[in-house]
Amino acid sequence: MLSLLRSTAISSANIARHAASCRRPTPISAFHQHQQRSESTLVIAEPSADDSSLAPSTLSAIAAASKLHSGPISLLTFSSGDNAIGVPSSVTSVIQAKADGNSSLLAETVTNAVVAANEKHGYSHIVAAATKFGANYLGRAGAQLGVSPVSDVVEVLSDDTFVRPLYAGNALAKVIAKDSPLKLISIRPTAFEKAEISNDSAAPTTETLDDVPPNELTEWLLESVSKSERPDLGSASVVISGGRGMKNGENFALLEALADKLGGAVGASRAAVDAGFVPNDLQVGQTGKVVAPDLYIACGISGAIQHLSGMKDSKTIVAINKDAEAPIFQVADYGLVADLFDAVPELTEKV
Repeated sequence: MLSLLRSTAISSANIARHAASCRRPTPISAFHQHQQRSESTLVIAEPSADDSSLAPSTLSAIAAASKLHSGPISLLTFSSGDNAIGVPSSVTSVIQAKADGNSSLLAETVTNAVVAANEKHGYSHIVAAATKFGANYLGRAGAQLGVSPVSDVVEVLSDDTFVRPLYAGNALAKVIAKDSPLKLISIRPTAFEKAEISNDSAAPTTETLDDVPPNELTEWLLESVSKSERPDLGSASVVISGGRGMKNGENFALLEALADKLGGAVGASRAAVDAGFVPNDLQVGQTGKVVAPDLYIACGISGAIQHLSGMKDSKTIVAINKDAEAPIFQVADYGLVADLFDAVPELTEKV
């Protein structure tokens, strides 16, 4: 996805006025005035292709939020429409922050809405998904709230203790957040089950967030999104990925044929992306997308640490590589030492 932003030309007076509107009354001291915050959580919803349904990463964030405490969970959504959204039974209220067009995707707009919702309700926890969208505003929100975020959480141990990976997942750190009564965290969507949406549960209360400060520093221009009939890479149950061993971009047609047979998505290693075989929105790994499908098939991928960190939580991993010493076989459930140009067409034919 390519997004374009343009800085809006404003006077020094407007800049000063904007800075004043963003300046909160000493956030940290304000927190100390409310040491005994009631247990409640705000979950920030991710953008979804369908305004009437929640993104899978949002459902994972709601599941993680339910592990923090037994208090209420509010969901902050950004939508320009009026479609009703189905939510899990654990969500007690839905807060809709409306914005013109796609400006709600900007970090400034999201941060302003998060700060406004927190000032109104005084949450004990704010939860986001550790995605590109979440990372775009998490640091900014933390600065305005006076809180140090805990990012990429893979396990919730208590309301202030979390586990997050270090060194591309080779180590796990237990982090205790004590700097503020408000906890701001982002969770890795693949580390948590998706919360189920029940039609039998009572409908959550709804409210519209009207007092969000306007965003004057940036202007949304456009976005260019590559569309595919295949499932989204981040939420697909089957992923077939290719690496440098694919030799060129045209050979990815072999993986696409297999993906179509299995109803899966196509991914790639960083080496394949850097070589120009496929666009970078297909990259799986530490600097790409983190996936955890039911079936992950790695074709011609050696198994660099940064790639493994993005797919090692997959339920079943199949590796096809002609190098028997490739590191990918150390994490694979099933390994086939063979030339992928022979094995993949045969596998496609047999499926």
